[in-house]
Amino acid sequence: MDILSPAISIVGRHNSGKTTLIEKLIAELVLRGLDVGSVKHHGHVGFDIDIPGKDSYRHRAAGASETVIAAPGKIARVKTTDGETECLDIVRSMPNHDIVIVEGYRKSALPTIEVMRADNPADERVAEAFAECVRKGLPLSADFVQMARNAKLGITHFQAPLSSDTALHDTAQYDPSEDFATKMPTAATVAVVTDIEQARTAAESCGIPVFDLSDITELADFVQASFVRPKLSIVIQAGGESRRMGQSKATVPFLGRPLICRLVERLSPLADELIITTNEPENLHFLANDFPELNIHLVRDVFDTRGALLGLYTALHAATNPLVGVVACDMACASARLICAEALDLIQSGADAAVPRNQYGYEPFHSVYRRDTCLASVAELIDYGHTRASDLFGVINVNEFTMDRVREAEPEGWCFVNANTPDELHLLEKVLLKA
Repeated sequence: MDILSPAISIVGRHNSGKTTLIEKLIAELVLRGLDVGSVKHHGHVGFDIDIPGKDSYRHRAAGASETVIAAPGKIARVKTTDGETECLDIVRSMPNHDIVIVEGYRKSALPTIEVMRADNPADERVAEAFAECVRKGLPLSADFVQMARNAKLGITHFQAPLSSDTALHDTAQYDPSEDFATKMPTAATVAVVTDIEQARTAAESCGIPVFDLSDITELADFVQASFVRPKLSIVIQAGGESRRMGQSKATVPFLGRPLICRLVERLSPLADELIITTNEPENLHFLANDFPELNIHLVRDVFDTRGALLGLYTALHAATNPLVGVVACDMACASARLICAEALDLIQSGADAAVPRNQYGYEPFHSVYRRDTCLASVAELIDYGHTRASDLFGVINVNEFTMDRVREAEPEGWCFVNANTPDELHLLEKVLLKA
């Protein structure tokens, strides 16, 4: 299953030095063992890749709407599009990277790193305007484009759209123009890279991290900590024998194979560590032969008695990575894309858990947890006699994933469908075979 890559955009103006910065940042992240994709945006029409005389050019000249150029170790794709392709669509077409770094696409809606270099007149004009806006108390969410238009029309009083008390009155001192009003830092700006002092001061006043153009290691640290796909343990809870199934749900036949095999295949692309918790590990040793490349860890349940919170304790205790995705083995349509979205949500929000919530309540066994915080809370709840996983969500910081957010991460749906009886399992098989 392809996993959507997290992405950031690095923007600036002509001669800001962003390409050089991106080259150094990519090299540093790759040295750290990360898989980095990249996107280069050209503001002008066309670019030099499809060169006359080459086979790819001849294919395109003959009328091919899309041409893939493939050679050992390298592939490129040239495609005719209607208008300009949205940045997020491009990123979605580049799955399975730890991070995608986009050069340009200022309106991409991605988290954005702003580059401003001294001695570049365009950067210096923006830095001056940025600093003046901060002094005037204007938020980064202000509509600077509209302000520029108002100034040109001679309107001397205009206001930030999200604030009732931050008007900019003195247009004689501050005359924004279209040239830089559309290239100001915005609410999407997560860091500023600059050697211009007033830009540094303005960013710090806004609480935005600031880096010098030479701070490649520090910038890479920031990107890795905040935006790179995190190291993730995936725990599939297999449990033991199901009374209604007459055997373990993990080993019940599903689409011609044990059900647990489907879960392993769906979730392993995301797992830096794959763990299966069970009270009958001896019945799952076949997984080592079926998936020799995955190094699956079979872990016996810590508690002999059943209970959702007890199972969650085993999952968190067995994991070694800071973030832990926990999935029940009877969720035949469990989604690695959704687990990835939950994990990214945790590193960006600082919450303790990202948990889907539907009309029936929380889905604790298709969720991602911050290991250390949640393990301590689970242990304390168990000591007080609690057994329900839902009890945990009253004592930790939970980010709820609404059904809209779930569908955004996994458009195919079906994530939480489980089968508790042979008849339900058979019905689910029939539905999936028809899909």
